[in-house]
Amino acid sequence: MPHLRIGALAARTGTNAPTIRYYEEIGLLRPADRDAGGQRAYGEEDVKRLTFIRRCREFGFSIEQVRSLVALVQDRERSCMDARNVAQEHLLAVRAKLNELKGLERSIAGFIATCDASCAGGPGPDCAILEDLARPS
Repeated sequence: MPHLRIGALAARTGTNAPTIRYYEEIGLLRPADRDAGGQRAYGEEDVKRLTFIRRCREFGFSIEQVRSLVALVQDRERSCMDARNVAQEHLLAVRAKLNELKGLERSIAGFIATCDASCAGGPGPDCAILEDLARPS
């Protein structure tokens, strides 16, 4: 099996070297083998695992959720429904965050509408948006 150095692993997986070292440190990625010179050496299984971890992170899964999914990959006794449950939990959190962001969008749009309706381009201390932000909710 060819051994990849950390830079080659990073290039193949779209991950940077400090992140790879961090994933090793927290146990998401197994500690690398070392070559005769003491440099990290990785194989195809590491490429596959790191690609999996990176893709999970791209979907916004937390480190603990990724840890759970990595454990599922390794455990033939566990059901793939466990992965579905992790994904479902994450989807609910994403939807909640979207609702928060939509509320924030409405609030900012309201500030701008207030400014458009009442702002004459005067001095900053007279700004309708700044007054709204200073008013207790």
